[in-house]
Amino acid sequence: MNRRELFVALAAAAVTGEALTANGSEPVMGSTVFDWNSIPEKPTKYGSVRSFVSRPTATLENLELHVTTLNPGMSPHPPHRHPNEEMLILRQGTVETLSNGVWKRVGPGSVIFNASNVLHGLKNVGTEPAIYHVINWKTAATPKA
Repeated sequence: MNRRELFVALAAAAVTGEALTANGSEPVMGSTVFDWNSIPEKPTKYGSVRSFVSRPTATLENLELHVTTLNPGMSPHPPHRHPNEEMLILRQGTVETLSNGVWKRVGPGSVIFNASNVLHGLKNVGTEPAIYHVINWKTAATPKA
């Protein structure tokens, strides 16, 4: 394959949203629609989770999306920190979130942003399941673990 043919092949792959990442290991995700009903709900010890995607995009090393259902009185894990940033969008329920060293109570429609390497946590303090969407991302600027 000559240089021209290679360029045409790479351009075609990029247009279809299936260009490879720099290391060639996983295709870059293009525009996508995720149908709620096609994502299996997997039981966990604290409720359940629906994992939508965890893949590189054109501008992110990784984009991870999932929805957690957290039973009353439960936490998905103890307070922790990680290098990637994340955002949670609370759809249903009442939770307390550890943010900047303070536990804050929030309800439906609230948005929680957890900064890189900052201690954070979450617990369902309501009487119904809490359902929240989680968006995690990693870029070249994300510190190494």
